[in-house]
Amino acid sequence: MAKTKSIFYCQNCGAQSATWLGKCNNCGQWNTFVEEIMQHSPIKESAVVLSGQPQLLSEISEQSLNRMDSGLGELNRVLGGGIVQGSIILLGGEPGIGKSTLMLQLALGMKNTRVLYVSGEESCTQIKMRATRLNQNNDNCYILNETNLQNIIVHIEQLKPQMVVVDSIQTLQSSVLESSAGTISQIRETASVLQQFAKQTGTPVFLIGHITKDGTLAGPKVLEHIVDVVLQFEGDSNYLYRLVRATKNRFGSISEIGIFEMLQSGLREVDNPSEILVSHRDEDVSGVAIAATIEGIRPLLIEIQTLVSPAIYGNPQRSTNGFDNRRLNMLLAVLEKKCGQKFSTNDVFINLAGGIKTEDTAVDLAIVAALLSSKLDIAIDSKDCFAGEISLSGEIRPVSRIEQRIGEAKKLGYKRIFVAGNNTNAKTIKGIEVVNIPKLLDLPKHLFV
Repeated sequence: MAKTKSIFYCQNCGAQSATWLGKCNNCGQWNTFVEEIMQHSPIKESAVVLSGQPQLLSEISEQSLNRMDSGLGELNRVLGGGIVQGSIILLGGEPGIGKSTLMLQLALGMKNTRVLYVSGEESCTQIKMRATRLNQNNDNCYILNETNLQNIIVHIEQLKPQMVVVDSIQTLQSSVLESSAGTISQIRETASVLQQFAKQTGTPVFLIGHITKDGTLAGPKVLEHIVDVVLQFEGDSNYLYRLVRATKNRFGSISEIGIFEMLQSGLREVDNPSEILVSHRDEDVSGVAIAATIEGIRPLLIEIQTLVSPAIYGNPQRSTNGFDNRRLNMLLAVLEKKCGQKFSTNDVFINLAGGIKTEDTAVDLAIVAALLSSKLDIAIDSKDCFAGEISLSGEIRPVSRIEQRIGEAKKLGYKRIFVAGNNTNAKTIKGIEVVNIPKLLDLPKHLFV
């Protein structure tokens, strides 16, 4: 007779405990433990069946991956060239960011592919309304409103689709387990079954996943280990632009990003993001600088907006949007120590235009230039841009792939770019002046002349 055992799982991080805990020792969240019934069948002795033989690495033949065109160039870029057959892809993002719209647009855009779109959150009528708003149609796209995993597998076996989209993995429930949908064991079981189906049939499977309050994918970490690709759909609800990043990709690089613009008619691919991330003004204003950054292999020009004002309410405020607040504090300390510019009595606000977030340290020079511009209330020439990293000693360090950054600046009509003094890779390109600055102390005399 099977033995019954209760295990408590944390709904936030997947940690397990033999008893209920008010606070998870792993993630620190309160009241997240839920009891789940586990049944263990007695182990039966059986003959060992070998499924394969060990091979030398030199004897294994290299086979090229078969990829499918998604119809979305930005998504193909992030996936490494297209959808790999038999892959299982997890897409996560905040509620209302546009995950379902992206997946439905993908399903409707693949005209020559039989796609099964499984929705556990919306009815078929709601999906039809969204497809009408997208103004797209696909005679090979089938919609299924179902949450029972066994029923979904039966429909898949009958339809034999070439691609499957599940919206979302947290709504599926397997009848093998007694727990409710969305629990740790249900997510693990349903993802494992879909992974087995994808690998055995060579059918790519897209899973839409929820995220927790701190921005991580909901469910156990084993879910991210099961899938081949983990995509993050990012963006600010106050802006129109959305970014797709790969945080895990077994078939390509994880440094690529795809940029979309959210419109009334759906998501539009942004081919040249630099033009939309830089504002076009009739006159120069203080506190604004242009940074030449790199996302993946794509050069981007981002507008840095800063405001430095006297602190009225006691402690000065330090607020950033799209930039690391701790790095801002470091840059302010370097400015005070090496340039003699005092910010200890000023509020400092930084915003990256378009809701873009970046971790590229090459934006340091542009941020420092914008801070000086705002504090002195002197505008920077609208045809200047910056690419350099600031060190704690006040030196401007060279950044990688400077030729691409300079080329992107020249393409958009910029006349001058400020780089590190010892950046030997910065070659002079006809049509744009490259200004080498070795130390941060030398920056004001070049900017404000």
